[in-house]
Order: sequence, then structure tokens, then C-alpha cells
Amino acid sequence: MNVLSRINSPADLKGLSSPELQQLADDVREFLIDSCSSTGGHIGAGLGVVELTIALHYAFDAPRDQLVWDVGHQGYPHKVLTGRRDRMSTLRQEGGLSGFLKRGESPYDAFGAGHAATSISAALGIAAGRDLNHDDFKVVAIIGDGSMGSGLAYEGLNNAGASERDIIVVLNDNEMSIAPNVGAMHKYLTSVQRNPLYNRLRSAVGHVFEQYAKGKGPLHDLAAIAKKLEESAKAFLTPGVLFEEMGFRYFGPIDGHDIDGMIETFKAVRAFKGPRLVHVITQKGRGFPAGEHGEKWHALPPGHDPATGKLLTASQANPNYTSVFGRGLTELMHEDPRLVAITAAMPSGTGANLVQKAHPTRFFDVGIAEGHAVTFAAGMATQGLRPVTAIYSTFLQRGFDNIIHDVALQHLPVIFCLDRAGLVGEDGETHAGLYDIAYMLAVPHMTVTAPANGAELIGLLRTAMAHDTDPFSIRYPRDAAPDLVPAASAIPVVPYGTWDVLRKGRDEVAVLAVGTMVAEAMRAAESLSAEGLDVTVVNCRFLKPIDQLSLAALLTDHRTLLVVEEGTVVNGFGAYLSSVVEQMEPQVRVIAHGVPDRVVYAASRARQLAQCGLDAAGIAAKVRALHDAEALAR
Repeated sequence: MNVLSRINSPADLKGLSSPELQQLADDVREFLIDSCSSTGGHIGAGLGVVELTIALHYAFDAPRDQLVWDVGHQGYPHKVLTGRRDRMSTLRQEGGLSGFLKRGESPYDAFGAGHAATSISAALGIAAGRDLNHDDFKVVAIIGDGSMGSGLAYEGLNNAGASERDIIVVLNDNEMSIAPNVGAMHKYLTSVQRNPLYNRLRSAVGHVFEQYAKGKGPLHDLAAIAKKLEESAKAFLTPGVLFEEMGFRYFGPIDGHDIDGMIETFKAVRAFKGPRLVHVITQKGRGFPAGEHGEKWHALPPGHDPATGKLLTASQANPNYTSVFGRGLTELMHEDPRLVAITAAMPSGTGANLVQKAHPTRFFDVGIAEGHAVTFAAGMATQGLRPVTAIYSTFLQRGFDNIIHDVALQHLPVIFCLDRAGLVGEDGETHAGLYDIAYMLAVPHMTVTAPANGAELIGLLRTAMAHDTDPFSIRYPRDAAPDLVPAASAIPVVPYGTWDVLRKGRDEVAVLAVGTMVAEAMRAAESLSAEGLDVTVVNCRFLKPIDQLSLAALLTDHRTLLVVEEGTVVNGFGAYLSSVVEQMEPQVRVIAHGVPDRVVYAASRARQLAQCGLDAAGIAAKVRALHDAEALAR
């Protein structure tokens, strides 16, 4: 019998028997596998926390008790059990459920989360607010062991442990973030799972305690002594000592797939006060027919076969920019032994896994620690190496201070490769890389570039390698490259600081296109030509420095420059160029056409571009409007 069909809210869990709870776990897992095979999504983490989610909702009283999930990858079972089961078919689609946690979506989502390691800090803030408001609900942060490698997690733990506030942290330990975890914390946490001495001792003590703890006399005293012995052993042999020293009362490790055991633990922990941490061992991807624990099952695209994880319809598109970058960098590293690659827990997501295979001693995964990745790269640069730091645009936001203070101010030649720059489709607003143009332009000594195609991406990497005095950034989208890219050895360096005039028009409007917008601008120009409008199109592959010679020529022949960029229009390239042109030719107008100053929600990437007027039709419409305005002004 399907138990899930009877669950419309967490309150419906309370009356279920132990066998029914286990059946519910099986139902949720089966439902998620089937649902995500159509919608795509971050399935691996969700499958690993099914039993944990059931136990939490059974033991706590959400939404009054606040469950603060980290990242959101873990949140799919939570969505299913909190009244959103019937909408899971809309996951990651326009107007549908978010792929992450979202306060506006449900009262059960206590805090929005798309980036890692926010849960402990947020939960502590909620607990402080509760105490100031003289309320008495419980606050639980659920964080994965991968996120525990992030500095923000340590900051939250440090503050929470010292605060003595009533807060519970559940550490979901599955030995994975996206790729297998790295770093000292990972080794520390996994030591308990592989310590046979502690496990044998715990089993023996548990047997003695169960037999004699309820009675009185010598045997009862023996059980108490045995229990103290176990606690002492735990302090020496488990990760608990670290958390105890930080001010947390430590419980665990416990089996994250034993619903009854977790419910019992959570009920006991709920009754205490102060900071406490429950260490739960789970298996990422548990029950997925195509296999468990694999990095490739972390997230899957829509329309995949759940038995194999493969797409049901093979893609006919060119290789994406990510694979172009990974292959190109791998080849360039054969040419230059100074090149090293750094990523932050995203080897396959950034294409750096290809480097890892070919150049294992020159590849560095620092875990979910973007700020550290930047400063680590800066340190390597002081030793004559040429670090290539491959991080998603949205995640590099976390390293902004490091970029300025540790790299730019010291004139260190770190190369920043920003994957997923621009609109990212179904991953939605938390992962959109809309701000890197604005924040990189603001960094002193930074070269800012955007290739129009895959070959130009590799050409700009060559340019960056030759530019050894200051940092260099290259942004590229989550999309297929518009060209078939030859081997890196066949691609020349892009001349530093140059633009490329692709189409010389007679009209007074020139379109200055950035990166992904070059192809769209060319398509717009072709359609406008059929209407009698002849516009210039320029590939502005260098945003900083500006190609002064090309700009001067454009200012001579055009009255309006339309800057088209796949990034925020606020303080973007258009705004930057406008300030430059105002000093050179104040009578020439610069119009910025980019992503508006609003949130762009999940939809297909093509749909998002169309909504922002950043497809060929939208660019053509903007040019027509500007041309008509010019005609009226005359």
C-alpha cells in the first residue's frame, strides 16, 4: 500500500507505525526517482536524506519548529512531505517549484538556500530572534559534510557554540558534496566510520547498558561505569571532541537510514537546551537504480532514464563551453608547465575533471571554499605559477574580497574562468551569474573578457597566459558553444585589448555585443537588413580595457551605441562604457541593454533570454526603437 498518498503535511506522519514510516521512505524514494527522471534536478542528495527528513518531521513540529536546510539539494523529500507532492512535476520549470529552498514557496521553508553553508548562521539568527521575541520553538540546521568545509560553516559553529542558545545542528555526513569531499574535516568525520575499536567498544557497552541499566546494585553501577567509559572513548576516537570543544553537545554518529533510531535520538535531543549537534551517517544517491555515490548522479537533466542516468534522447548540440574549457586547458597545460588548475568542489561542473585526469599533480580541488580558492591561487602566483581558477560566476561572488585584497592589489596574475556566467535556465535565481561583469569591472588592474564562441575562449586563455602582470577574467555561459572548436594548438592568441568589428553598417546605430550576445546581435542585424536598416555589429570581447581605437572609429560614424550584455544592466559594461564615451564624445548616446534590475526566475535559458529582450528578436526591436527615436529627433 502506498503510504505517501496519505501524507499531505508533516502532521500526517505522527500517527504512522514504524513499518509504515519505512514504507513511506520507500514510497518517497520511488516517487523522487520517477519525478526527477522527467524534470531533472539534484537527485543524489535528496535520495540520501529521505529517512532523515521523515525522522525530523516526525520528531519536530514544523513549521512552528524551524527546519533550516543547507543548500537546497537536500530539500526534495522535504518538499514532498510538506504539501508540494502534486507540484513536483513542475520542479525547476517556469512558474513551478524551485529547485532549491524558497521562503515564498512554503511556510515550511524557513530560509532560502541555493549556496552552501548558510544554514548554521541563519539558524542562529532565527534562534536569536526567537529569544528576543520571547518565543519557545526549536531551530534545527541541517548541513552536509561537504558544506562543513566552507568557512561560513565554521563561523556559524563558532558563534553558535559560544552563544549557548537553544539550537540544534544536524550534520548529514555522506562523504560527498558534489564531488567526493576533500580536506581535513572530511578525514576527521570519516575517521569514526572506519574505527573498528570504537565500534566494537560501543557495541559491547550498549549490550551491557541495555541489560543492567534499569536495575539497582553492582550490575547497575557496572553499566554506569561502562557508559562513562564509552563517553571517554568517544572523546578520543570520534569527531565529537571537536564539536564539544566548540561548545556543542555531541550526539552520534547515528545511522541516517534508521528511522526509529533517529526519531528516538531527535526526541531526546529536542528536550535539551543549548547548542547540540547530531552526527548522522547517510548514503548519497541511496536507492538510485543506476548506482549510488557517483558524482555524475548529483544532478541530472530532464528526460533521463532512471535505470542508467542517460538521456533518453541524445543531444545534437555542439560541446558546451564547460567541456571546451576543460579540454582546452588540459592541452594548454601540456604547453606551459607553470599552469595549474584550481576548483572549489566542482571538478566536473567546471570541466576541470579533464585536467585532473591528465595533470593530477597540477590540479587542486579545495572543497566548498571559494574565498580560500582565490587566496590559495594568489599564494601560488607568488611562486611563479599561473593559477587558473575555475568557479561558477554565482559562487565566485563569495570570493569578491579575496579577489580585490589578495589578488588585484598585489598585481598577481591569477586567471579567473567564470562558468555559468549569465542566465542559467532551470537552476533559477540562486545560480544565475548576472553580476560578474559589474563586480569584475570594479576591481583595479583586472582584465575582463567574454568570448563570443569556443575558439575565442581558448584564444583568450592564451592571452591570459601571456598577460603575467595582473589578474585576468574570462566569462562564458551554461550553453553549447556555437562552433566546433579545434585543438588548442591550432588557436592563436587573441590580441590584448582588441574588439572585432564583425559587420560595418551605414546606419547611425551600432550594436556593441558582449560574449553570448554576439551571435544574437548578428542574427538581429540580418533581420534588420531585410527591413532596410544597416547596423554595425562589434564583438566587444574585451570589456576592460576598452579598445580605444575601435571605439574612436565608432564614435566618428555613429550617433547611438547599443551595448548588449548578458548580465545586470546596473553598473554593467553599458554603464561603464557610457562614462567613457561621455568624456570623449558627449553627443553620442550609449544605451545599456542587459538583464533588468529584477530577479529572473527559473525557466529555460532561451525563455529567460527572450524575457529580457536578449535574443535576436529583442535586440532587433531595441534597434528599431532607437532608430525611430533618432529619426524623430531629426
